[in-house]
Amino acid sequence: MQVLVDADKRWELYKILGEPLRLRLLALSEHEELSIGELGDLLGEGQPNVSRHVAALRKLGLLAERRQGTRVFVRLAEGVRHDPVIRDALASGRGLCEREGVFARLPEVIRRRDAAAREFFAKPRDRADQASFPAELPAYLAALAPLVPARALAIEVGTGDGRLLEALAPIFERVVAIDREHAQLDRAQRRLAARGHRNVELFCGDLSEPAVLDAVCQKWQADVVFASRVLHHAPRPVDAVRSLSALARPGGQVVVVDYAPHEDESMRETEADLWLGFSAEELAGYARQAGLRECSVNTLPAAFHPGGPDAHLTWHMLVARRPQEAIASSAQPA
Repeated sequence: MQVLVDADKRWELYKILGEPLRLRLLALSEHEELSIGELGDLLGEGQPNVSRHVAALRKLGLLAERRQGTRVFVRLAEGVRHDPVIRDALASGRGLCEREGVFARLPEVIRRRDAAAREFFAKPRDRADQASFPAELPAYLAALAPLVPARALAIEVGTGDGRLLEALAPIFERVVAIDREHAQLDRAQRRLAARGHRNVELFCGDLSEPAVLDAVCQKWQADVVFASRVLHHAPRPVDAVRSLSALARPGGQVVVVDYAPHEDESMRETEADLWLGFSAEELAGYARQAGLRECSVNTLPAAFHPGGPDAHLTWHMLVARRPQEAIASSAQPA
């Protein structure tokens, strides 16, 4: 039986696990990757106290952390469940959290992650276009359309003000644009009307809600599903990719454009970003967890996004395919 700590240091493990707060921290970190602030909110503890106990657990290798700028997210370290003492500690921590209603409060904490983004995108604003395209670009895209083998339906999730629709509408026979904010869809509708695109249907709904995702999946299955600069606003990025996968038909593709890891904390304030980018390995990992295959991640040249508040960031693109025989577990968020 594998143990985490050598026999001559087992006393340190028992000493660390003698504090009920640490048991709760272990159980929560097993259940969800959470920030120090989120752990404090759930447990009714100050951040300094939580940080001190997390440091003790991390020192023995029980917890792993991921830094996002000035914030630290904590999760249970890989392999620790093999240790029988840790398994018992996790069971005790789960029991404490269940009895105290901590797990019941977890969905609200996760929901609050994107409260700033919801408020940001719901605000009316008139931001001038940052870049101009050739007036005849739709004609060029329409000329390229026959080269796309499967173009009956494209879905864009998080369409925002509809900029990507200007590229999708000339290529695909039908396009469905989904956003959870009416204000954003109003902007997209004005853009579509100005361009004369009549093959785009707008849908307002939050795909993080299982009932909404089910309804959309029953209505549409796309050849290609797009999500451009959406993932860094998602409370749980892996669930967002699962939703994208569910919208693709078997054999269909998922395309995600987002930022590489960066340290620009100002993006949280100016653009309501939740995550400061993702590595190629993280994006590919989310895709695999969503049941997608043939994953590739490529960096986009800076010249492709020369303007706007995120022009200085590195962008990259994930492309993955849903298998012909869809994996059932990928269709719904965990």
